[in-house]
Amino acid sequence: MTERKINPMLKTGLELGPILGFFAAYLWLKDRIFTIGGMEYDGFIVVTAGFIPVFLLAMGLLWFLTGHLSRMQVVTAVLIVVFGGLSVWFNDPKFFKMKPTIIYLLFAGVLVAGLLRGQSWLQYVMDGVMPLTNEGWIILTRRLAAFFFGLAVLNELVWRLMSEESWVYFKTFGLTAAIFLFFMAQGRLFRDHSTQTDDDV
Repeated sequence: MTERKINPMLKTGLELGPILGFFAAYLWLKDRIFTIGGMEYDGFIVVTAGFIPVFLLAMGLLWFLTGHLSRMQVVTAVLIVVFGGLSVWFNDPKFFKMKPTIIYLLFAGVLVAGLLRGQSWLQYVMDGVMPLTNEGWIILTRRLAAFFFGLAVLNELVWRLMSEESWVYFKTFGLTAAIFLFFMAQGRLFRDHSTQTDDDV
């Protein structure tokens, strides 16, 4: 199915809205304890329980409006349901905090699997976004795989060694900023291996 174009602001809102909503709700409810069905839940667990359906609703609207969800979005949604659900079911926040680690390890593993076959599966996903030579895609894939492994390790260190609130800030802003800075740092690669000519601009 061909992806339909929608307002970029609406698309960004659907993608980032649930994450920012989680952050705001956490700051509001982090110090509260809720008794539900005779079980006590802290604010983090309650916010996690609310985040799951909100995220799925946002992804459902995005799919309805565009007719498309990336593989990355689908995998992320599945892991949010699984690990968020485990955190709520066992009343233990560590499962949800481990989710970014699992996501980044999966993405890195997939990229490495492609490289071992001499292919850039990143090119398969993003070929229409960045016009690069095959060599450029291989280099970018290697760098991104290493970067994802690094993010997985960093997430483990933050949630295990720092406070819950520090992890929430890290998850909401730190990881997003890190990915943005990674691609900004690839400017020379994009320039040296671009297949776009002056006539295409």
